[in-house]
Amino acid sequence: MGKGKSVQQWMSTKKAATLSVRGILFGRPKDPLDPRVFHQISLIAFLAWVGLGADGLSSSAYGPEEAYLALGEHFFLALPLAILMAVTVFVISASYSQIIELFPTGGGGYLVATKLLGSKVGLVSGSALIVDYMLTITISVASAGDQIFSFLPASIHGAKLAIEFLLIFFLVYLNLRGTKESVLFLLPIFLLFVLAHLFAISLGIVPKAAEVPVLTSTTYQKTIGDIQGLGLWATLFIVLHAYSLGGGTYTGIEAVSNGLQALREPRVETGKRTMLYMATSLAFTASGLLLCYLLNQVSPEPGKTLNASLFAKVYGSFFSIDFAYILVVVTLVTEAAILLVAAQAGFIDGPRVLSNMAIDSWVPHRFSHLSDRLVTQYGVWFMGLASLAFLLYSGGDVRLLVVMYSINVFLTFSLSQLGMCRHWWEVRRNESRWLRKLLLNGLGLSFTGTILVVTVTIKFGEGGWVTLLVTSGFIFLCYIVRSHYDRVRGALKSLNETLINIPFRPDLKNPVPAKNPDAPTAVLIVRDFDGLAIHSLLSITRLFPNHFNNGVFISIGLLDSGRFKGLSEIENLRRSKEEDLKSFVEFANCLGWYAEYRYSLAIDLIEELEKLCKSVAKEFPRSVFFAGKLVFEQENFLTRLLHNHTPFTLEQRLQFEGLEMMILPIRVFTSPARQEGL
Repeated sequence: MGKGKSVQQWMSTKKAATLSVRGILFGRPKDPLDPRVFHQISLIAFLAWVGLGADGLSSSAYGPEEAYLALGEHFFLALPLAILMAVTVFVISASYSQIIELFPTGGGGYLVATKLLGSKVGLVSGSALIVDYMLTITISVASAGDQIFSFLPASIHGAKLAIEFLLIFFLVYLNLRGTKESVLFLLPIFLLFVLAHLFAISLGIVPKAAEVPVLTSTTYQKTIGDIQGLGLWATLFIVLHAYSLGGGTYTGIEAVSNGLQALREPRVETGKRTMLYMATSLAFTASGLLLCYLLNQVSPEPGKTLNASLFAKVYGSFFSIDFAYILVVVTLVTEAAILLVAAQAGFIDGPRVLSNMAIDSWVPHRFSHLSDRLVTQYGVWFMGLASLAFLLYSGGDVRLLVVMYSINVFLTFSLSQLGMCRHWWEVRRNESRWLRKLLLNGLGLSFTGTILVVTVTIKFGEGGWVTLLVTSGFIFLCYIVRSHYDRVRGALKSLNETLINIPFRPDLKNPVPAKNPDAPTAVLIVRDFDGLAIHSLLSITRLFPNHFNNGVFISIGLLDSGRFKGLSEIENLRRSKEEDLKSFVEFANCLGWYAEYRYSLAIDLIEELEKLCKSVAKEFPRSVFFAGKLVFEQENFLTRLLHNHTPFTLEQRLQFEGLEMMILPIRVFTSPARQEGL
């Protein structure tokens, strides 16, 4: 007995040590049933500004620089360009606030395009978003490397790409700890970035404020001279060219609407407040930097970013050489840090977009199981490895990455704005403020559409084709996945037609027994009242004749993009789910069982199933859980990847909790001849 106790103590000590090491590396595990978990991983507006809004704010590290350099010798046009840039930021932000109001459960560009423009357009938008988030990570890390190496000796610049690879792996590790933890880790540096850039931009503008009227007059005169010398269209092209190449400035604005699920309730108000924070800070920073370049006549230097040259010139005018160098280093380090915060948007929102697309069967259904790993490990690794591939291709060249990145951002922007314009026109008879809202989204569409067309046209051969090729390839893969799911649904159609029409014939001699929680209970996981579920129910009665006295049916109503996710649509889904489950109860009553049902409406299937199963197990202690799995005539990589993840994952979770679960096979014949044989 003593020996057994010592072994048990040794095992407990070993387990505690293991948990301790894991806790140090990945943080404490989070219980998804703990109500405090939502508050631990959800973000208030201020933290969302850091974790999601920083994606937009960080673009000031490369967007204004690209716009200014594109002006060339017409640098004096930076003044109207700065004004246009600020206006664009506020217009896009305001238009996305309307998207947040209309789609309060999140989904962003994918959900907007799917609901308002159709599933195929939604696929294009979703695929563009996924590639966009991959490039978000890549360009953020590459630009961070540029900022860091701007103040390091030229002799070690050859190590820049290797350092950027390590940074991406570090971000993958950081995100495996959990969303909010990684944001809080970088919060102090984010605040330092805001203060440092506020200080630097103020020093670059305020002392030269008296020159602004003269600069305005000079800009006007030179613009008139260009129009007379080059022509109106040539001058306009110069402005549009710089405006479009500076389009990277506006990237990241959509991150808030895409990441609403990570925000604290009330999500709409939190999202709109986050959007305002981001728009104000981005407009000030981006336009302020453009004006600083112009007022201080900054020119590019080899091995340095334009911001590095600007900060050196501004600080050097007020402080000693040594102190000015320290300020430059601190400012650039915070700029690199905010870029790493921006990379968080890719890791946070990329898996969420994949989840929405999985519910609609564009990608494997397993991606919809956000709680399969609380920090969405599969999505984190997927986004991280894809960003590494882009980094390897581009060699860390930010100018190339800006082009690749901007195309998909503005493709999604434009489709979202177009969808919103169509929506306001369709509801004009019921929406009193439809015209104002239509004009706002229409103005946003004109801005984003212009940037998209100019960027693709001018930069197609300089990296634009890569983005379009990768996005098209992703769309093609999505069609392969969707077509497979459609074929399987077609193959199961005959099963539905055969079994769902079985007449209910209650046994009048043996009335429905009374509820007895202590009796053997069969708990069946079902989706719809279809042939699959009836087949599973009949299999239970065949395998265990006269054994079960109770039947409980569990189902989850998934909120996919086909539903508007408004109150009326949610209520329709609720009624549909209840009607299906009542049919199951009636069918089970005909088998001589006492029966009832449980259901909930959710976005995350696995998490909700686990909750309901545990609840049923407490009420019916002798429960055995059942779920069906599809068995194909010829198993291959595609069938293993796309099917049966839900039952096996749920089985593992329930068995770990000490609950019994059986998986029932359901044969699938995909060949027409075998289907007819059924």
